[in-house]
Amino acid sequence: MSDLTVRAGRRVKRGNNTVAHVVLSIGGLLMIAPLLYQVIMSISTNAEVQSTPPTLWPTEIQWHNFADVFSNMNFGSSLMVSVLITVIRVVGQVILCSLAGYAFARMRFRGRGLILGVILSILMVPSQLFLIPQFQIIQSLGWLNSIPGIVAPGLFSAFGVFLMRQFFMGLPDELEDAARLDGANPFQIFTKVMMPLAANGLWALVIITILWSWNDLLWPLVVASTQNSAPLSVGLANLQGEHANNYPILMAASLMAMAPILILFIAMQKRVMAGIGRSGLK
Repeated sequence: MSDLTVRAGRRVKRGNNTVAHVVLSIGGLLMIAPLLYQVIMSISTNAEVQSTPPTLWPTEIQWHNFADVFSNMNFGSSLMVSVLITVIRVVGQVILCSLAGYAFARMRFRGRGLILGVILSILMVPSQLFLIPQFQIIQSLGWLNSIPGIVAPGLFSAFGVFLMRQFFMGLPDELEDAARLDGANPFQIFTKVMMPLAANGLWALVIITILWSWNDLLWPLVVASTQNSAPLSVGLANLQGEHANNYPILMAASLMAMAPILILFIAMQKRVMAGIGRSGLK
């Protein structure tokens, strides 16, 4: 192959990379445009936000909008409730979904396929259909306006079981056989052999559960009617007035509520992508 051909191939490859980078850059800007506009709204006045045409930058930055959030809602209490709910749900999902996923992937028992099919069928049903029966169960238990009432339906998920099952199915059988020959029982194999190897899948489940729990609105809005038991999602919804809205304060509160999860996802995104990629999900 001549040098001329090699140089031509490099120029074509460089041109293709440039086009790809331009397209990806434009797509990235379009995706973060709503977030950038939200930031601009949070430091503007309400009149500037509602002006026509919209103001692209405020005449004077209104930093006090972030301080006004604390006077318009019980942000600190709602933040603690959201953190507590999220932590409990994550612990429950990791324990229950990993146990169920391991059982469906590595154990043989009668009715395994049928039970797995029933669990996965939950993914095909809109979650709103379970709202009334779940509410009646929580009400009969006396858990309305309480942390257990908000947490209970989110301790287990069909998606989490499927995710961990796919990950455990991708692990080699030889490791399990070797541990069994060394005298390990099924629980020891699960905790000491399989769980360390499934770290990426567990991290993916943790991050997905955190994002879902932090953004959950409908269920907490139904069972938590008091400010002391309401998470951030409900507090933000209550900031919207019946006839008028203070959009800058609402946007500032949304940014403050989003910041912890955004930072966490940025820090853990490699683990999330590795976990989902190795589980076989698309």
